[in-house]
Amino acid sequence: MILLDTHVWLWWLFGDGLLKLAHRDELDRLAANRQLALSWVSVWEAEMLDRKGRIILNQDFEDWITEAVNPAFITLLSADKDVVCAQRKLSPSFHNDPADRLIAATSILSEYPLASFDRRIIDSGDVRIHWDG
Repeated sequence: MILLDTHVWLWWLFGDGLLKLAHRDELDRLAANRQLALSWVSVWEAEMLDRKGRIILNQDFEDWITEAVNPAFITLLSADKDVVCAQRKLSPSFHNDPADRLIAATSILSEYPLASFDRRIIDSGDVRIHWDG
């Protein structure tokens, strides 16, 4: 199982971004085997991006998100006090973006490597990264 950072999830769904064909193929394979996980934070980030017009959906957000987190191919990980507390395992130098902190904490708590291209997360060394560029 791997945890997707928000940008990786959206790039995969929209077919854009920096994902190489090999990354897309791997994500497709993992999805077919129900080996993808997503933090609830990514759903929140997607809603904000849609509201701000930074992503363009061809349907209502509620319909889109229902399809985008279909349990047939992705496991949505919820928030709880343990995720909040797991942030305390991040190094003091880990940046202060709340979404990134919660996603990183979810990775630590679940012990799922994080598929991310975010250099700030990668360079922190706090999270096991699935890919590194």
